[in-house]
Amino acid sequence: MSKLNQEEKQILEAFDRDQLKSIPDKEAQLERHKEYAAATFKKDKRINIRISERDLKALQKRALVEGMPYQTLVASILHKYVEGRLVERDG
Repeated sequence: MSKLNQEEKQILEAFDRDQLKSIPDKEAQLERHKEYAAATFKKDKRINIRISERDLKALQKRALVEGMPYQTLVASILHKYVEGRLVERDG
């Protein structure tokens, strides 16, 4: 079993205590959130950038490890940065 973060542990504990409740109108809620996700990840603009060959190779390698195209990885990194969710870590 993979290690759980604090939020995941709390959810699992709430499930074990039978404290989780179904939300009303689940299908409508799910559809609404699908629309939010689609709007968030809508890719309607193209950009061209110049980066070093070394950085491009590193991005491609990292994308391969993550199992995604490198352009998707770059878009994800940029999205996280503009949302203030890009966290630098050691190592």
